Amino acid sequence: MAVCTQHRLHTWMVALAGVDGRRYVYRVYAPRDALPGDVFWSAFHHHDEQALPRVSDAFDTAEIWPLASGPDLRPR
Repeated sequence: MAVCTQHRLHTWMVALAGVDGRRYVYRVYAPRDALPGDVFWSAFHHHDEQALPRVSDAFDTAEIWPLASGPDLRPR
């Protein structure tokens, strides 16, 4: 049985700046070639569903990085 790795999801971490001065960090599962904006909005909408202080919706204030469990997960 062949395994298609083209659509494998990778783990991304997204830190959002809260209006209370805190950073809220979320794990997002997305393809390796996902657009940073899509990863950001996924984390933002997840946060928005919680009863937590507001976070900035400015993309430039977020930190996005891959959670690498091996060299294969680094963006190319």
